[in-house]
Amino acid sequence: MRLKRLRLEDGEASVAAWHGGQWYPLAPFEAELGAAARDLLAFLAGGEAVRARALERLERAHAEGRPPEPARDEALLPFEPTSFRDFMLYEAHAIGATKGWLKRFLPRAYRFVEIFERISGRPHAKVRPSALWYERPIHYLGNPRAFLTEGAEVPWPGYTRALDYELELGFVLARPLRDADPDEALAAIGGFFVLNDHSARDVQAAEMRSGFGPVKAKNFATGIAAEVVTPDEVLPDWQRLLGRVRLDGEVVCEGSAAGPRFDLGEAVAYASMGEPLEAGAVLATGTFPGCSALESGRWPEPGQEVTVEIDGVGRLTQRLGRPPG
Repeated sequence: MRLKRLRLEDGEASVAAWHGGQWYPLAPFEAELGAAARDLLAFLAGGEAVRARALERLERAHAEGRPPEPARDEALLPFEPTSFRDFMLYEAHAIGATKGWLKRFLPRAYRFVEIFERISGRPHAKVRPSALWYERPIHYLGNPRAFLTEGAEVPWPGYTRALDYELELGFVLARPLRDADPDEALAAIGGFFVLNDHSARDVQAAEMRSGFGPVKAKNFATGIAAEVVTPDEVLPDWQRLLGRVRLDGEVVCEGSAAGPRFDLGEAVAYASMGEPLEAGAVLATGTFPGCSALESGRWPEPGQEVTVEIDGVGRLTQRLGRPPG
């Protein structure tokens, strides 16, 4: 089921479900659905039972020819994120992004790496992830107050000249976890959406060399789509998902979710080890291989429109702002 949050003409919030080619606000069914009619996280937490009740009401309304409740034309965050953890599940992205960084910022080193790869037929050790990456689902902690949704302008920080896009599959927990096993962790995922991990690349390398994770390179803004898709439509074949990035409507790179080092249940279980994860916690797979400017070489410019999309999940379009001054 495809869901989003909207505001009715009276100003009240409602969950809406896509049905019969239209968005149906669920607030009119509050007597049957309870909090799930207005709170998207509550809807996701209700799982299959709530989806079945909602679908029954929607089919009845559609059969009776009842039009959807009028709503305002504005995009809202689907829920209030409580935290943000972003994994890097793809070796191909880790290698490709490192090589792309060298190509842009250290071209002489990049030429050496290219020569080595042509001779040896394998990636140079300096561009491969660390040994720890192969052992554990590494992730960074982002800023849950910096999420921006559909149509928002993404601020271009004054400290960067290399703003990048990153196409990722995001997901949200519908129930709290701590010390979960992979099956419990997977069952806690409430919904999926498209995510754009905006990144300041000229700042990121120095921050990573500090021994800590990225800070100013990431925490200024993260894009999250307004629409959420329930797990039953994504999980069975999530590694077959295909996605792409567009700049001003032109496709500049494409990739897929195939080949993660760890499955989603393993990744979420590791994140919950020894620490609480709340309902509303946002997590993401990391960048689909090839779907960043570091890898594609197609860097966005101030004022450009960036669209990230994943077939069967959704899309997110935002415009980049301009550097201050």
